[in-house]
Amino acid sequence: MATNLQIDDRLIVKALKLGRHKTKKAAVTQALKEYIQRMEQIKVLSLFGKIDYDPKYDYKVQRKKA
Repeated sequence: MATNLQIDDRLIVKALKLGRHKTKKAAVTQALKEYIQRMEQIKVLSLFGKIDYDPKYDYKVQRKKA
């Protein structure tokens, strides 16, 4: 999907240098991947303390099956 964006030139230049990206597209793609990953992590963190676990569950038994 082609998209035209107006991105702050200072941000793009800094991202290109820090990430050693050859193209603006590579820098933006990497930034979006990291943004999505971070948002998914935050979503998971919000579940802590809200999920009930079976006290009889033994993860070590599951490891032995693999």
